Amino acid sequence: MRVAIVTESFLPNINGVTNSVLRILEQLSNSGDQALVIAPAAAQTPTSYAGHPVKTVPVINAQNFLPTGMPMGLPQKRIKHLLDGFAPDVIHLASPFALGSYANKVAKQLNIPTISIYQTDLGGFAKQYGFGIAQHSLQKILYKIHSQTDRTLAPSTAACLDLHLAKVPEVYLWRRGVNTELFNPSKRCQTLRATWKNGEPDKIIVGFVGRLALEKRVADLKVLQSNPNIKLVIVGDGPHRNKLKQQLPEAIFLGFKAGEELAQIYASFDLFIHPGPNETFCQAVQEALSSGIPAIVPLTGGPADLVAHGRTGYVINIADPIKLNQTVNLHHARTDRKQMRIAARDSVSMRTWNRINEELKEHYQAVIDQRKISGLSEIGVA
Repeated sequence: MRVAIVTESFLPNINGVTNSVLRILEQLSNSGDQALVIAPAAAQTPTSYAGHPVKTVPVINAQNFLPTGMPMGLPQKRIKHLLDGFAPDVIHLASPFALGSYANKVAKQLNIPTISIYQTDLGGFAKQYGFGIAQHSLQKILYKIHSQTDRTLAPSTAACLDLHLAKVPEVYLWRRGVNTELFNPSKRCQTLRATWKNGEPDKIIVGFVGRLALEKRVADLKVLQSNPNIKLVIVGDGPHRNKLKQQLPEAIFLGFKAGEELAQIYASFDLFIHPGPNETFCQAVQEALSSGIPAIVPLTGGPADLVAHGRTGYVINIADPIKLNQTVNLHHARTDRKQMRIAARDSVSMRTWNRINEELKEHYQAVIDQRKISGLSEIGVA
């Protein structure tokens, strides 16, 4: 199978879109399939990944009109030449916006089926950044893009419902995988926990992992640092890091972490928390659960799909400081915390990237077959 992946984000930018694309490329390489990546240019973007070529297009700084703060790839005629020359069986549009929308138009001209991945709630992010006027316009643009592809894959039931209500056709649930070997309860480190507790052994370690940006709502955790029973640990980097350090002076900020070091950090938490209300999925929640750490997530968005309230974590209104504080204290008072850790791990133990990406290849084949059937119908064979 030949797969062209047109993505709005790629290395060196690390986020949910990039991570998913990397895992797909690795899977395609392992299965002997061929891929081509088309992505926005950056100073350290590799020319290949997992044996697959990476081609880049110029970018513009979209900070003034896009709430993600990420550069936006510019559509250009070269994309048609790249796709036509590679002759893919299917085109994978990763979180499509300007680049993906243009690639989809090219796909129609070349009669190549497309699959779009709904991964970024631009409208929700716009609201968090105060782009209130742009919120509905951005969301309408996204829905229109997905409506024009052959199939849209969404990571959660909440995202699927949003797309269905917007009358986007051919929407299917496709979750994300997790590296269950890397993110594992066995990585728990008592030395690390003792360092965080700093001589106070009864402290509850509550952790956040993610990009330190406004839409993640990390500042909502302020109530936790005033609780003498809690030590807040923040992992990640981003444009709001310095401001958050001022807002959360008692928290421990570890910066960006990855690999074994990140896995050890996850497994050493007592509770994980993700306050952002506009996530279509949230890979960090899944990594925490895989590490055997119960998670606190908001009532809205994809994370609520991942957590069974009271069993593998808590689904609450995190913006309510009283409720948040009560939830952490309630968890600490439970006598079945060990069972919760086991349940958290079990809830994602079967969601390996290999299994999830095999599902993706089934979606690829489905749109390829459907295009062949449509072609036969047009010439009167079927």
